[in-house]
Amino acid sequence: MIDFTEITLESICIHKVGNKLRDEGIEVSDRNLSLGNEDTKKYLLRYFLSPFSNNETYNFYYPTDLNLNDTYIFAKRIFANPENFYDLSIDISKHLYEKSSHPKINGGEFCVCYFKDCLFDGQKINAIGLFKSEKKDIFLKLNSSKIGHESGVNIDKLDKGCLIFNLEEENGYKVCIVDSNKSNDTQYWKDEFLSIKPASDNYTFTKDFLSITKNFVTKQLNQDFELSKAEQIDFLNRSVDYFKNNDIFDKKEFEEKVFEDSDLIESFRKFDQTYRKENEIELTDNFEISVPAVKKQARVFKSVLKLDKNFHIYIHGNKDLIEQGVDENGRKFYKIFYQEEN
Repeated sequence: MIDFTEITLESICIHKVGNKLRDEGIEVSDRNLSLGNEDTKKYLLRYFLSPFSNNETYNFYYPTDLNLNDTYIFAKRIFANPENFYDLSIDISKHLYEKSSHPKINGGEFCVCYFKDCLFDGQKINAIGLFKSEKKDIFLKLNSSKIGHESGVNIDKLDKGCLIFNLEEENGYKVCIVDSNKSNDTQYWKDEFLSIKPASDNYTFTKDFLSITKNFVTKQLNQDFELSKAEQIDFLNRSVDYFKNNDIFDKKEFEEKVFEDSDLIESFRKFDQTYRKENEIELTDNFEISVPAVKKQARVFKSVLKLDKNFHIYIHGNKDLIEQGVDENGRKFYKIFYQEEN
């Protein structure tokens, strides 16, 4: 979805943004910041861009009016007038500082970048990068005459990042983010500073529908029907298999192939409707399935049957090959049928 092979870093400003609660302030960088040699540029691009590939996309938003979202407005001004990049980068830093008032927020270097020739879904467009470094690593310097150390940024550990692609301005642009610290008390990057919401695209549709299905099977299904754990796992496996084996999602077809029984389907429809309303999810019933979203969501679809502390049974399909029962002494058991032992 995102291709950086032809991208160029046109401009960069690095400001130091502290914690407002501790009154740490802002240190503004020089207007003509040197990018160093070609190797340094290569490492910079690796640091900034390697965490982004097939990320979930977002849009800037504001509850009443999109034009009240400060980061969106600053990005809009940069795209319209790149020659004002330096001054606008300071405005963005001030906005970040205003949102950095939680006691657990660390100050750090805030990099504002302007990129050209980034490929997004096959379209060559410009992008703005916002990156914050909050943690430092210690690096040893070893040679034949001297041993020393330096404090610096690990180029493989981006703390916080945001790429704003110059697409769909009227909808709040296409935005991708990275946040290594996802604890609730430091969600200022996503919620306060950027103020973004998931984009209404195939990735989000795929992710949300798989999430609805997982919640139905694990939380609601056993309340409406008496099902064994193995049967629940079978429904989870069949759900993921549908998304893995099809390019286009059709809700009616999905229900018939996964749940089959009319009572199960009706229960699922009621749960789906309630879940969407309670979680304010907007979903279409037909969409193109996103492979990256399926891969990411499939990791949380547990196919493990845990029996006391003695056994774990991994179930990958065909529930007819496993039977549950109770012996004459009241001990529960599972009987498993198989063709070959690997």
